[in-house]
Amino acid sequence: MMSRERRWSLEGMTALVTGGTKGIGHAVVEELASLGATVHTCSRNKDQLNECLRAWKIKGFRVTGSINNVGTNIKKTTREYTAEDFSFLMSTNLESAFHLCQLAYPLLRASGAGSIVFISSVAGQVSVPAASMYCATKGGMNQLARSLACEWAKDNIRSNSVAPGIITTPLSEKAMMSQTPLGRPGEPEEVASLVAFLCLPAASYISGQTICVDGALTSNGFPLP
Repeated sequence: MMSRERRWSLEGMTALVTGGTKGIGHAVVEELASLGATVHTCSRNKDQLNECLRAWKIKGFRVTGSINNVGTNIKKTTREYTAEDFSFLMSTNLESAFHLCQLAYPLLRASGAGSIVFISSVAGQVSVPAASMYCATKGGMNQLARSLACEWAKDNIRSNSVAPGIITTPLSEKAMMSQTPLGRPGEPEEVASLVAFLCLPAASYISGQTICVDGALTSNGFPLP
């Protein structure tokens, strides 16, 4: 039986976090590192990455970095999307996650207790205005998490999606605030805490789930008075 201390620690474990220099990605790096994990991250901006690496070194975190790309959105109506928009959003938001899982599989299997956590969106659960393609990529990501949870369970690899609502990041959607019962945007750290939990041994029986961090947005069937 694993000790309580071990169940709530990431000491000795290694994590890869894409887009780790700002927003949710940055918060995830700090949360995982604070729990003892060695973290590798990447960014589209070399200067931002180097600045973060210096700050993390001062904090005593074990973090290394490289340059890469992460998710994005193009706000258009369905009729306005071009074939290029479709290819760009699919390749950036979904295809990249799929191929990263393929590449990481040998390492996840070798670890004996791998955990994949996709950063999805409530847009994969409910309709969001002028974002049908973005919604499709996030819905696809949620299904990928479920599929991998079943296909790779024999290798003791878990797979889950975390679906943030309105979070105070550069991609925040302020227009949906009135539909959020808690009445405020979430903070990146509030998403990162769930991501970290899903990586912990304490979450070893949680797999194939999409968990919303949205202030009850997706549960709010009717607008509040």
